[in-house]
Amino acid sequence: MTYDRLVCANCAAPVTEGRCPVCRANRERLQQEGPFGGLSPVALVTLLVLLVAAVVLLVTNQTAWAA
Repeated sequence: MTYDRLVCANCAAPVTEGRCPVCRANRERLQQEGPFGGLSPVALVTLLVLLVAAVVLLVTNQTAWAA
């Protein structure tokens, strides 16, 4: 979930507006989480599964060429 859709529990305003100190602190924290901070756990697991599948295909393809 992206922080532009989050609503602050303290002031009931969108977090992106930063109306209260809680909003501003959470907005800063969410911006500093890095490139994978906004991804859901399901998206991260999907990326991991795709990476493992690509490695398996690469290894099996190289062993087929070596034989």
